[in-house]
Amino acid sequence: MIQNDLVGVAIVYIYVAIMLIVTEKALHKYPSMSRKVLHIMVGNVAFLLPIFQTREVMVFLAAGPFIIFTFLMSPHTPIKSIRGKTSAAGHSMGLVYYSITWTVLAYVFFDNMVVIAIGILAMSYGDGFASIIGSKFGKRKFNIFGDEKSYIGSFSMFVFTLITMIVAVLFYEISLTFQHFMFLSLIALVGAVIEGITPRGFDNLSVPFVISFLYWFFIIA
Repeated sequence: MIQNDLVGVAIVYIYVAIMLIVTEKALHKYPSMSRKVLHIMVGNVAFLLPIFQTREVMVFLAAGPFIIFTFLMSPHTPIKSIRGKTSAAGHSMGLVYYSITWTVLAYVFFDNMVVIAIGILAMSYGDGFASIIGSKFGKRKFNIFGDEKSYIGSFSMFVFTLITMIVAVLFYEISLTFQHFMFLSLIALVGAVIEGITPRGFDNLSVPFVISFLYWFFIIA
């Protein structure tokens, strides 16, 4: 059991290290795109969760340390020499919130890993593609609580959140009935609304927590 957990920790660390190398080095000339690629691709840890057998290992060895690590790479780091270009390109605490989200979800929903996966994927692919598509094609914008968003970005958030939730459900071998699909559509719609009204990078907290809770409440509880 512990051996599987340690393998999981090693795989997570290696994968995230590769993503950081790619975004910090290979894409260093394009910091904004680099941040978005990292934001999306790190979400693939959602498919590594079944490796873990112990809640404490996932929470305190795999997820939790990234809170400290991402903070040290952020513009707020006390160690300026290790500040990352990727973190500085977007919301200053975005990746830190990302790490906090995974840690909290892992602790609360370890016995229902699909719930953790859905929160992570909504945060990574849903929010990530909302930002990419919204930035490029979002001509019609709105501003509710101090952070400008676009309608096409919010629609993209809905679409990619729904798609990735379906992928997560199938990956975790859960039967996808029509009723289940309708609940997923509703949850994705709520997620798009939450992303649209949440300002200043806090959507990395609000979106996954709300979506994970709604999935647990409607489908599992």
